[in-house]
Amino acid sequence: MTQRTWPCRSDGLRYTALPFLTKDTGRAAPPSENHALSRPPNPRFHRARFAPGSPPLASDRRDFSNLPNDVLAKIAASFALPNLQAASLVCRAWRDALRPLREGMLFLRWGKRFKHGRGGVRPNLNKALDSFLKGAARGSTLAMVDAGLVYWEMGKKEEGVALYRRAAELGDPAGQCNLGISYLQAEPPNLKEAVKWLYQASDAGYVRAQYQLALCLHQGRGVDRNLPEAARWYLRAAEGGYVRAMYNTSLCYSVGEGLIRSHRQARKWMKRAADRGHSKAQFEHGLGLFSVGEMMKAVIYLELATRAGESAAAHVKNVILQQLSASSRDRAMLLADNWRALPSSR
Repeated sequence: MTQRTWPCRSDGLRYTALPFLTKDTGRAAPPSENHALSRPPNPRFHRARFAPGSPPLASDRRDFSNLPNDVLAKIAASFALPNLQAASLVCRAWRDALRPLREGMLFLRWGKRFKHGRGGVRPNLNKALDSFLKGAARGSTLAMVDAGLVYWEMGKKEEGVALYRRAAELGDPAGQCNLGISYLQAEPPNLKEAVKWLYQASDAGYVRAQYQLALCLHQGRGVDRNLPEAARWYLRAAEGGYVRAMYNTSLCYSVGEGLIRSHRQARKWMKRAADRGHSKAQFEHGLGLFSVGEMMKAVIYLELATRAGESAAAHVKNVILQQLSASSRDRAMLLADNWRALPSSR
């Protein structure tokens, strides 16, 4: 099977984000024939920035094509394939420097195929690990995290944590999150290190880390207990699609813990969690619907919660079913059978 590591040949700059400057004069070099896209200088831009006769700012004399390969590789280590391909199109120097990472993306893709049995291959955890490690050796933090996950599943936690740490130190939010959780689960746990890495991943917008950080703040693990701060991170993770955070956000609004008490917001987030398959949210949302007389909807959510293992939901559901006609009961069960959870981050 032929796999291309480069989308097209390029002998020069594909585009320029900043004008490249000559070394002897400090002035913008004229567009070369190799430029696929070039723009004339904008006189309004230059007049706004520089007084007549003043030299260009030092930051405008930087030629980003001259970044050392190891620096560029570290910058791009956590790039997903589309961003990596875009960066590789900047110039020949970047294309060459990022070639190992593009190769790492191919090994990452094959590793996922072997792990999950996709693309016409049978699941094989050993082959998946081998592919992930080859991608990691080429500098891909995405491959490091997946290799760490496989090691963790195999019970080789030290090897997994070492790969998480490599990815985390290169700025990968998933690696930072997994490293933080590993410290939480260690015997004995290293709570200070856990919170440090969870904060970094949370600031980068990684919703699982935001939820885990909120739990630490809520419980006072590795950090002083801070309910308003915990609720803020629950809410950010919920807004990012993390279903467990939706449920906890609903509870915070319901009792006024860390957030201003609001039954409307509590119901909104409980329903969102229920619609994404959170069994406890389905149970509690079903109870809420029952309390306001929406029997059919209540039965559906309580049936879903029952199927997910919430045994207490079955008793309430049976009480409601006795109040419904046979056709309404059948209709409710049919809707439950055809229900599909909305997509979410678990």
